[in-house]
Amino acid sequence: MTDTTDNELADAISFRQLRLFESIGRLHSVRKASEECNLSQPAVTQALAKLEQRVGATLVERRASGSYLNEAGTIFLRRAERFFEQTEQALIELGVPGGTGGARSIANRLSRAQIRCLVAIVDHGSFANAADALGLSHASLQRATRDLEGNLRKSLFHRSAVGMLVGPQGSEFGRRMKLALQEIEWGIREIEAVQGGFATELSIGGMPFGGSILLATALDDFVQAYPQVSVRVTIENAPSMHRSLRCGEVDLVIGLLPETDSDELACEAFARTPYSVVARPHHPLLRKGHVAIEDLLGYDWVVGTHGSSRRACFERLFQGHKKPRAPIATCALPGLRNLLADSDRLTLMTCYELEQELGGLAEIPFSAIDLVPTIGVAMRAGWLPTKMHQDFIEIVRRKTLTGTRTPALRKVVG
Repeated sequence: MTDTTDNELADAISFRQLRLFESIGRLHSVRKASEECNLSQPAVTQALAKLEQRVGATLVERRASGSYLNEAGTIFLRRAERFFEQTEQALIELGVPGGTGGARSIANRLSRAQIRCLVAIVDHGSFANAADALGLSHASLQRATRDLEGNLRKSLFHRSAVGMLVGPQGSEFGRRMKLALQEIEWGIREIEAVQGGFATELSIGGMPFGGSILLATALDDFVQAYPQVSVRVTIENAPSMHRSLRCGEVDLVIGLLPETDSDELACEAFARTPYSVVARPHHPLLRKGHVAIEDLLGYDWVVGTHGSSRRACFERLFQGHKKPRAPIATCALPGLRNLLADSDRLTLMTCYELEQELGGLAEIPFSAIDLVPTIGVAMRAGWLPTKMHQDFIEIVRRKTLTGTRTPALRKVVG
């Protein structure tokens, strides 16, 4: 089953069906669920049957003593619960009336169509583009957004000279709901996995330099373990990767971890990998027994882009000194190699990155640099990885240290 089909199946599941299923799973009874949701038992049974058809698996086993979840049902209930938890938290942070109780009540009134329209507007930047992407008329899209604002009792959109636009609160609420909706897609994919199917897609982000190198070494092992899985890899600088992670465009990011903590990111450190000053082989500074900071000032540098760990290390290294000339900033490793190969330029590389150069670049004999970055995996806080994600992370964890010839690469303990 393709990733597109998974998205279509998830998109066909109504919030009402999810709520009824959650009630059955929690109460172990179709009858009790019908009473809680104020619906007839036949209506609840019919909704469950439609949900199971769209998920592609039986979720509930009916017995004389009640209705009980099977393995697939247990998997899907966990994802449905997370969907509603994230929806209610998004509503609370949006500031809907009534606090937690109000958020739960409003969550029960939201429709898939309303949220689909909001997410499309946020993703595509305008009402016109969203209507085209969804195949809706402008009137239908505007009606759905008015119904959404009526349910929320909050204004999310405003009229401008170029038409209706979503405001900051609406954009943030749309982002959070997009992440919540991914829970349903992952629930379908996890059920497919236990049924023996793995045809799906993982979206992996990699930082330039060390992150992309580590990804390349891990992917061979992963695709052998999951030959039917499609892996989409995106390589961007740190700020771009963290934005993509925050918006759910990638599932996880491999590379140097951010120095500062973030409530939105959960990071697992694999190894500390110190920075070194690096140049081409036979660089003049390699003839010196020990290089001082003053020696580094006389050469042009290639630095990392703003927001990168490499750039932060460069700034800290020359703090209190006149900075050397650094006219070129890049996160492209092939370009960096070429820039250093035929010049006396200098740059910073981690010991892990330098090891992969296999003699193409050389370490300048400079004292240890006190900013020691950590290579690892960054994920969204509170994210629940699938078994495939967990297996991929484990492969990367092993690849970080196995086969390394660099003693300075140190495992993070504790």
